[in-house]
Amino acid sequence: MKALFLTLLALFFGCFLIYPLLGLFDGAFLITDAQGHKTFTLDFFRLLIENRLYRTSFINSFEIAVISTAVTALVSVPLAVLFTRCRFPGRDLLRPALLAPLILPPFVGALGIKHIFARFGSLNLLLAKVGIISLAHPIDWLGASGFTGIIILEVLHLFPIFFLSVSAALANIDPSLLNAAANLGASAWRRFITITLPLARPGLFSGACLVFISAFTDLGTPLVLNFTATVPTQIFNASSDANTEQVGYALVVATLILVVVFFLFVRQFGESASTMPARASHGADEETLSPVAGWASTAAVCLLLFIAILPHLGVVISSFADRWFFTILPTEVTTKFYAEVFTNKLTSTSITNSLLYSGLSTFLDLALGLVIAHLLAREQFFGKSLLDAMAMLPLALPGLVLAFGLLVSFRFHGWLEWMNPRTNPTFLLVISYALRRLPYIVRAAYAGYQQTSISLEEASYNLGAGRWRTFRCITLPLIAPSLTAGCILTFCFAMLEVSDSLILAMESRFAPITRGIYEIMGRPSPDSSSLACALGVLAMILLGGGLYLGSRLMGARLGGFFRA
Repeated sequence: MKALFLTLLALFFGCFLIYPLLGLFDGAFLITDAQGHKTFTLDFFRLLIENRLYRTSFINSFEIAVISTAVTALVSVPLAVLFTRCRFPGRDLLRPALLAPLILPPFVGALGIKHIFARFGSLNLLLAKVGIISLAHPIDWLGASGFTGIIILEVLHLFPIFFLSVSAALANIDPSLLNAAANLGASAWRRFITITLPLARPGLFSGACLVFISAFTDLGTPLVLNFTATVPTQIFNASSDANTEQVGYALVVATLILVVVFFLFVRQFGESASTMPARASHGADEETLSPVAGWASTAAVCLLLFIAILPHLGVVISSFADRWFFTILPTEVTTKFYAEVFTNKLTSTSITNSLLYSGLSTFLDLALGLVIAHLLAREQFFGKSLLDAMAMLPLALPGLVLAFGLLVSFRFHGWLEWMNPRTNPTFLLVISYALRRLPYIVRAAYAGYQQTSISLEEASYNLGAGRWRTFRCITLPLIAPSLTAGCILTFCFAMLEVSDSLILAMESRFAPITRGIYEIMGRPSPDSSSLACALGVLAMILLGGGLYLGSRLMGARLGGFFRA
């Protein structure tokens, strides 16, 4: 049975992960002549350097990623230390609230933030009304090109991931080391620099890796803010234009190489962190802040949360706005857009499609994740590390790269045409969703196995129960909470997958929710923005509920889901 499972997993990863990635290198480095002969070439990469648009796109994407990562670290590290080491009023209520920015993709939040931070948005109108600025010279909060707006949205959306990663690392630090340093007279700042930061390095670098890759490969936000000079937007354009498809190969491979180099760099320095002795059985000593410092911390966190949910508030307000033009708030409100979400052909179809794609991908992830977690936790075999790497690779692999690879690698005809995304993307959308979120299920199931004593399973075997009965009656009930949390997060994040949806779903009848929102935003109708926001609010409710249930089931272990 083990050999059969390993063979099936090898076929799955080989067909839908390795084969598309190899196809990308084939298209980027080989050119086919009229006779079908392939010749090695670097012309497409040379074009990336010589062409001003592509060169500028790489520079812009790199700057967005670096600045977003730096600002996110500046926000998240002090926040993680505060919540891990200090007690202050409202801490237990504010901790789950920090996940709120994750419930909305940044490209949907761009709709709301434009209403608030545009040159004649709500904020400038409010400042003008109280006499702080003049509308003749409004403040350009988002930047003339939208560059600043992209960074703002990336930071507000991604800082909870960095926060979770760093918090998980800080929680694993042996408190006796900090106590010993304090007894030797080390100040709080010196303990932080010489002990906390080095030992938390894996979490720091892991969070930085995910934020950098997410910001560099984010497709939706630049599209909404009309900032087209980025690598993801150029890849998106190449995916729908046969004339520039070969350049698209080079763009994707260059992106993949950059991501791999950055990931290896992060792994090298993250894994080289100082090793800790066995962790003490008790938690780290928490300092109770003075009333002034405590309430100041509470106020600062609340202010950060308010700023972080401004895009969400903008989306919610826009979804009720029947008329919102040159005013601080809408002058006319209505609920008709929520009714239209279920009657409009595009939006209702996109909801149905997303439920189908996400549901099927979650079931596939559950089956694959259980098998992989069992093999990793309970079996010994050659290639165990390779299987672990394959299961975790999609967490660090940009969805943009995988989606483009699937798009260009499965253009089959004849009896395999049902796999062709240009004909019907359903199959590949399910596969791409499943691949992207498989690490969630694997980590959830593996955590459950680690918490389940193997002696219980061995006792069942000694009493005559077979493997299947032991799994069904003992193992499965014990790991069910972790599996449930993993399935909830997998389903909810699949519902709001952006890159795969925008690239693979080319026709409206196959569009999931995110593709439906993008197409509605592109319509010239004055009501299109409000309708898109209404659909976005429904998506927010779904993902918010999923994150709440997942955090209740997983607790502090939820941060492990976002570790690269």
